[in-house]
Amino acid sequence: MTPAELSRTVLRSVRGAVEEQELSVPVPARIVVEPPPRPGCGDYASNVALQLAGPAGRPAREVAEILRKRLAGSAGIARVEIAGPGFLNFTLGDGALIALVRDVLAQGDGYGVTWAGQSPEDVGDVPGDAFDGVLKRVSGPVAGSSAAASPAGGAREAVVDEVLGRIDAAAGFGGRRDGGRPALVPVPYDLDALTVRLGSDEARWVLLRPAAHDPVRVPERPVQRESNPRFRVQYACARARALVRNAGELGFVSEPGDVGRPAAGDGVPADARPASRPSARHTAAAPVPSRSLHALQILLATYPSVIDVAARLRAPDRVVRHLEATADAFFRWHDDFPPLPVGEQKPLAVHRARLALAEASGTVLANGLRLLGISAPAHL
Repeated sequence: MTPAELSRTVLRSVRGAVEEQELSVPVPARIVVEPPPRPGCGDYASNVALQLAGPAGRPAREVAEILRKRLAGSAGIARVEIAGPGFLNFTLGDGALIALVRDVLAQGDGYGVTWAGQSPEDVGDVPGDAFDGVLKRVSGPVAGSSAAASPAGGAREAVVDEVLGRIDAAAGFGGRRDGGRPALVPVPYDLDALTVRLGSDEARWVLLRPAAHDPVRVPERPVQRESNPRFRVQYACARARALVRNAGELGFVSEPGDVGRPAAGDGVPADARPASRPSARHTAAAPVPSRSLHALQILLATYPSVIDVAARLRAPDRVVRHLEATADAFFRWHDDFPPLPVGEQKPLAVHRARLALAEASGTVLANGLRLLGISAPAHL
């Protein structure tokens, strides 16, 4: 279950409470659901009860309890709890990860792309060729883009304009957006010169990564190693695709399912795990395995909502930072849950499930890179 799906579930509970006169409030157009600010507060949280308390003329915790009772037992939700002044905290069911992986793989290039603000599963009446047109606008050049002929000093503006066009198309706002680009701190380069100096991918990354009010820091030359976040994201994308190729050589394919316990629990010693990073040196202690899996799941699930927020805030840097976090989470999870058998071990159901999660991770990374106009390599 993604935040968008959970948001719609909460919205239905509010609408039901209003229709049955448990609450007397205007039904909001949309409800924000996002990961909680602290661990241990469930998978997602919403402040909808606090928003409705004033119009309802009732304490927020009382409103939250009305909604909690309606949401308890909903498909995909294992537990709903009330925290603090009236926040609703949601814990998803055991099958949430399997359903997410299945959705990502089924939607493929379309994961994260919406039609008029709806998710692909809600647009069954949209002609296939129309939806294909949205995918082309997301992945290909944007009509009227100034990126190909940016004026001196306009490199950042040109790239941001182009990418915001793609983000608008992905978020379902293509051709209907009135707002312009944010006020950007300019850079003293034209796009052609910067591309010659850094290459297209690196040039776009350094222009898109900072927030609009932050300066662009242009490196002397691109660095193809782990310290470069653009390289990490592209390497994670390529690594996920390599896993699929390697699994094919071993005679098995991905299948969403239970990814099992971390490597140590599977009887695989830590020093026998395959290297997943471009360098063998790790600068931080290994994370708690359950956290690595949970972090990756949340990042994959929230990718569509990040696109929506980036469109609404005119902030392509939101997508860049989300891809960085997803790549880092993928590497941590990969180290804890190796997708491929080791040594003489035979491929098991758990390896097919892990491969499916790796493939879904690669899909999200590739979709995000294409949205930014940056290559999503199969080999690196």
